[in-house]
Amino acid sequence: MAAESAAAQLDAFIARYSPEIAAQTRVMLKTLRARLPGAVEMVYDNYYALVIGFCPVEQAAEVIVSLAVYPGHINLCFFAGDRLPDPERLLKGSGKIARHIRLDGPESLDRPAVKALIKAAVANASRPLDRKQPGRVVIASIAKNPRPRQLAKT
Repeated sequence: MAAESAAAQLDAFIARYSPEIAAQTRVMLKTLRARLPGAVEMVYDNYYALVIGFCPVEQAAEVIVSLAVYPGHINLCFFAGDRLPDPERLLKGSGKIARHIRLDGPESLDRPAVKALIKAAVANASRPLDRKQPGRVVIASIAKNPRPRQLAKT
């Protein structure tokens, strides 16, 4: 029951975005769930974005990759990004650990270089995913007053 409730809550968070961003998010989640079976999805409905981290256990520090959903775009974040092979220089950011890719749409996840980065992130994880366990959604935090989830119409 709790897992269904968390999944329903995640769907409600996604529904606050524009139909285009919401649809892209749902397709990207489906793709990442297929590639990361057994992952715990740690959900943070933050002030600026909805973040869904894919972790081997229920600890944010163990995140392998995450989707950061903003009103106008979606990023795929890598928290070992500074250590991943990136011959095509897709990863952006200058932090000591995290790097990201701004996704143009769900098809971006099918690019060979993006698939290779995800595979490298999984291999680089401090704990392996238990592919035999069912994936689950955990609501980790909810911002009291998040920014609007849709772009202002001009």
